[in-house]
Amino acid sequence: MMHRSVNFNYLKAQPKSAILRMNTLAFIIVFLGVQASSAVAQNGTVGKEFAQSFAQSGVSGAAIIAQENKALTGLAHPHFQPEDIFELEVASDPQVSPNGKKIAYVRRSNDIMDDTTRASIWIVDVSGENHRPVISSQKNHYSPRWSPDGKRLAYVSTAEGAPQLYVRWMDTGQTALVTNVASSLSSIAWSRDGKTIAFSMSVASDEKPFSVKMPAKPKGANWADSFQYITKARYQADGRGLLDPAYTQIFIVPSDGGSARQLSIGNFHHSGTLSWGADSEHLYFSANRSENWEYEPNESDIYSIDMSGALQQISNAPGLENNPVVSPNGKFIAYSKRDDKNLAYRNRYLHVMDINGENDKNLSASVDNAVSNFHWKGNAGIYYQQMVRGVTQIDYVTLASAKHSNITNGLGGVSLGRPYTSGTFDYADATFAFTKGRHDSPADIFVQQGSKQAQLTQLNEDLFGHKTLGAIEEFTYNSSIDGEEIHGWYILPPDYDASKKYPLIIEIHGGPHLAYGPHFTAELQRMAAEGYIVFYNNHRGSSGYGERFALLLQNKYSSKYDFADHMSGIDALIEKGLVNEERLYITGGSAGGIATAYAIGLTDRFKAAVVAKPVINWLSKVLTADSGLSQIPNQFPGMPWEEFEHYWERSPLSLVGNVTTPTMLITGVDDKRTPMSETVQYYQALKLLKVDTVLVKVPGASHAIANRPSHLVGKIENILAWFEKYE
Repeated sequence: MMHRSVNFNYLKAQPKSAILRMNTLAFIIVFLGVQASSAVAQNGTVGKEFAQSFAQSGVSGAAIIAQENKALTGLAHPHFQPEDIFELEVASDPQVSPNGKKIAYVRRSNDIMDDTTRASIWIVDVSGENHRPVISSQKNHYSPRWSPDGKRLAYVSTAEGAPQLYVRWMDTGQTALVTNVASSLSSIAWSRDGKTIAFSMSVASDEKPFSVKMPAKPKGANWADSFQYITKARYQADGRGLLDPAYTQIFIVPSDGGSARQLSIGNFHHSGTLSWGADSEHLYFSANRSENWEYEPNESDIYSIDMSGALQQISNAPGLENNPVVSPNGKFIAYSKRDDKNLAYRNRYLHVMDINGENDKNLSASVDNAVSNFHWKGNAGIYYQQMVRGVTQIDYVTLASAKHSNITNGLGGVSLGRPYTSGTFDYADATFAFTKGRHDSPADIFVQQGSKQAQLTQLNEDLFGHKTLGAIEEFTYNSSIDGEEIHGWYILPPDYDASKKYPLIIEIHGGPHLAYGPHFTAELQRMAAEGYIVFYNNHRGSSGYGERFALLLQNKYSSKYDFADHMSGIDALIEKGLVNEERLYITGGSAGGIATAYAIGLTDRFKAAVVAKPVINWLSKVLTADSGLSQIPNQFPGMPWEEFEHYWERSPLSLVGNVTTPTMLITGVDDKRTPMSETVQYYQALKLLKVDTVLVKVPGASHAIANRPSHLVGKIENILAWFEKYE
């Protein structure tokens, strides 16, 4: 049996009193773990009362350890521990002041007491000096946006309850509450003259399917809740549940406060980037204003709207045209374009057209990846970002000749749990600000001016400055099924010994048209800290390797093809002499959960599996989840009742009769993307087959199962405990 690793040299250096205190704490935590394992073994699943008690005990145990470590000088554990997750901070959403001298950004940190992630706004000079909070409290403050003259900063805050728009005068610190609205607002955009701020907000509709006449309720009577009526094809959304009839509309408000005024009308969603024209009288945005919009996931156009609410359609090509950005001189619009083909993945290109929609040109036709986040350099060219082989980079293209050049690479580090490719940048007055992390630290703020790059923040140095994390090694190999090159990484245990062979965990990313990279990952580093080599890859279908590679899984997810990509990587690591082939484990979430469940239906090589938030039966999934409207036309050759055999072949449930691998299932109770009904089907099937299995439900969690810090800790520690059980 593999036990959690202990650094004995580290212990020898401590006073005996400290060792006794640590041993007492260790006994408490081990005792709780034994009780949990016993309950699982006896009941097959964790009862509601016990789960609540154990979760509370686990968090308080972590808090005790954290407090003890702080009290005992020098006793911080040298490796990444569960309680460290509560200490993580990450920088996001950098915003460069118009003169290029200051960077405002959002600093996100975890609160161990109320189990939330809090957002605050900080500012720092491009020199790295004067790093200080703009606003930081127990509330959330985010979306900082500079006024055109750089003298004010607009932002969203929950300081007075519901999210509202505020404006802060940077010279005095005086702050004005600008809105008093009922719904959350987004897409904040200052007009060029600084007098008006535009934003988007959801507005309830008074649509009713028919008229129902109910008798009057007697005074003081206590009746049941009113019935709910669902009439839309898109009636639910993960993280939001059932959707009330409502539509995203565009609003404007004076920047010094006043009444917000709705500009757009109609039962359509007017969303995404809002961009002002040079005259401060026109706004540009994207929308699908077709009556059939619910059934057209691959269609939207660019529109303009003036201050009277008059609409003008600018683009009308088939496909998605969105995220318009007007040039400084007001003559051109840069925007994102995707064709309307019903395929699971399509590149998004950078287009430019005249302000009236004429002379459209694809500036990124030579770039075989999706591009985004457009920033004009004067009126001569555009900066943009793309993800290439697991890492985000900033590039530039000229307007006249469509000549491309690279500005910088290495953006990322915003995704804390798993090593998803991430990162963003902003640009003003020859200054770039972007998020960039390392394998051993989440994102900080970096700046680049010319060829000179500097790191402005070190948000996690207090946590990681004295810890050793697992090193990340990059490698490529060929899939056994057809020789396709696959790109992957593996994380070594922090105290790696080349003379030993280690147990291996493969962790499969979601999407499947997403990508991992060589970035910080709390989940996988915790696994490495417990003595595993952790392998992850960008299997066929992953983004960042061109459209051809992404479409290799069209109508094939999951299948023997992606399965071969994973198993070939494992075999390559075994051949390197790194891995004990008798101690292989597999896990993944969402699309990775599908692949995990599919894999254990094809092989018995794994000692144990953890299937997180999976799709088990595609026939039921697309008819019960929030994503069926887009998945059915883009990922399948027809409707479920028309292509029954195809849906069934892609479903892990079709292979469940082969499964002998002990399997844990874990899903959020409120998941609408891969509903709990999918997980329950697999759990019941495995129980009927008498396969050792446990179903872990995460109360209050949607598809983003690890959104709360304790849920992230709980997910990781449950996986490790399950694998440890089957050493």
